[in-house]
Amino acid sequence: MTHLPKGLIVSCQAPINSPLDDPYIIAAMAEAAVNNGAVSVRINTPNHIKAVRAKVQVPIIGLWKQVITGSHVYITPQFHHAVAVAEAGADIIAIDATTRNRPGDEKLLDIINNIHQQLGKPVMADVDTYEAAKLAVETGVDIVGTTLFGYTSETKSFAPPGWELLTQIIENLNIFVICEGGISSPEMAKKALELGSDAVVVGTAITGIDLLVRAYNHNIANFYKQSKI
Repeated sequence: MTHLPKGLIVSCQAPINSPLDDPYIIAAMAEAAVNNGAVSVRINTPNHIKAVRAKVQVPIIGLWKQVITGSHVYITPQFHHAVAVAEAGADIIAIDATTRNRPGDEKLLDIINNIHQQLGKPVMADVDTYEAAKLAVETGVDIVGTTLFGYTSETKSFAPPGWELLTQIIENLNIFVICEGGISSPEMAKKALELGSDAVVVGTAITGIDLLVRAYNHNIANFYKQSKI
């Protein structure tokens, strides 16, 4: 199976209503990231993965976000989504490994086993809590990421990055650990590594043009609004 190097992983994604949500542009982002030292990229949707695979040789962490009625699980929620991600060229399959109810009849263990046995790919477990991380490791995942900390009902009162969660996983579980979520500066990425993370995923702070411009514009608009008072 694919070996994931330690270092910086860049998440190259865009909102579905953004002009950046185009395979050519996502592939260009990924290529720029790799040219400047990223050891891996994290890519959403089979079409984008296929475009990125044609441009980079580093491991691709692939996923497919799907909204399915009756479940809050949306990161590669079912095995057939993992199949599409693998066939598009992903080296590692990222899945939601929280303890939330999954769509359909598939259990987390079944999805992990099928990805290993039928696709021959490592599995990255995107988790929100230590309990979810522990369960994921017990069910055989290869990598654990703090991706969903702050984005589930159980953790919505907290803001990423999940330093405490990261530390718990590192100290108690023998697994390759990725700090993902809320890393907004090189200093924060360094802190994650100092805490013992094997790799760091950075997304919005590098490739999130839509969200970054919106944030800047929000503060600027507030400044002008307050200055008129």
